[in-house]
Amino acid sequence: MRARRRIIILGSTGSIGTQAVEVVRHLRERGEACEIVGLAAGGRRMELLASQAAEFGVKDVAVADPDAAGVLGEGVRVRTGPGSPLDLVREVECDLVLAAMVGVAGLPATLAAVGLGRDVALANKETLVAAGGLVVPLARERGARLLPVDSEHFGVWQAVAGHDMRAAPPCPPFVCGPQVARVILTASGGPFRRVPLEEVEHATPAAALNHPTWSMGPKVTIDSASLMNKALELIEAHWLFGLGADRLDALIHPQSIIHALVEYSDGAVMAQLGAPDMRTPIQGALSWPSRVIGCGKTINWKTLRSLELEPVDPRRFPAVGLALRAIGQGGTSGAILNAANEAAVEAFLSQRVSFGKIARLVERALDEIEPEPLTDLEACMEADRRARDLVHALLDERPAARSVHWG
Repeated sequence: MRARRRIIILGSTGSIGTQAVEVVRHLRERGEACEIVGLAAGGRRMELLASQAAEFGVKDVAVADPDAAGVLGEGVRVRTGPGSPLDLVREVECDLVLAAMVGVAGLPATLAAVGLGRDVALANKETLVAAGGLVVPLARERGARLLPVDSEHFGVWQAVAGHDMRAAPPCPPFVCGPQVARVILTASGGPFRRVPLEEVEHATPAAALNHPTWSMGPKVTIDSASLMNKALELIEAHWLFGLGADRLDALIHPQSIIHALVEYSDGAVMAQLGAPDMRTPIQGALSWPSRVIGCGKTINWKTLRSLELEPVDPRRFPAVGLALRAIGQGGTSGAILNAANEAAVEAFLSQRVSFGKIARLVERALDEIEPEPLTDLEACMEADRRARDLVHALLDERPAARSVHWG
């Protein structure tokens, strides 16, 4: 049994966070020395947070809402307010931070963890999308490792590493050299893969939230319906694996069995397959470099009849092209794209804008806001603010107070 691994989970009551808790429970049952030493949650599911803290004996917690902290038991040190995840990471000793807070809200805490030299299991796409130019160099400088939790990036990592996860340490210094010609991420196509385009334009939130394969939170589910989720993942892959836009692509794969393909310069292709179950990549990150018997689903080869792959239609899913554009532009382009999308998705979920307009609002932001060099966190957050303000202006709204959805 290896040395004890102390874990902080940011976003512990969300979809990824609750599955991560399940994985930790499973690893402990298998004799792995995992300990949860900190939890952060937004405040909407405080009973669940209290239950998690009690089960694992967690003494340090962060919550967004000060009024929601009262349900936690005695002896728990509670930090409150928007900056409390950052305080938690700075003040509690740990070996690994699982970054599963939704949106750019988790960026300061994640950046702090990297600055402290702690390994980070990345389930939050926005961290690298908005600030990859800050996070990756800092991780390299401080010796922190970035462990991919998204099934697609985990798939790339697995395809390159093979059975021995020590053969390809996570980023940094993991970089796909010239022997890798292209990395392809797959997308299920969501609920609108075959729906007529005119119906997609005016799809309801209920229809967009009805994902055929994955069970996720609302924001991620809407991103999956528009393929913005895949767009964010392409930008994330750019930073995780050192790939330019010319070596990144996406394909539609409705079965969600193939998660990634790595095409080598000699024409050989390595594909990573697995059942659509997020517990597998979560466990891969939390238990690295070991392989432990998993708690996720496995493929039923007796019932699997086909594996379909098809190109992404840019008319139906313009988000992928916007991501490749943002990679090429560099600087704060990722922060602009991400913030504009967050604001547009929030407007869609509250039925203030049509589904089809989400991508057009993001494109307007990339058109109208000149990217700046990504010199520091302030530059990132300023680009984020400008993109949100532009979306609200285009919708003829005042900028709304940003809601907190840590999970």
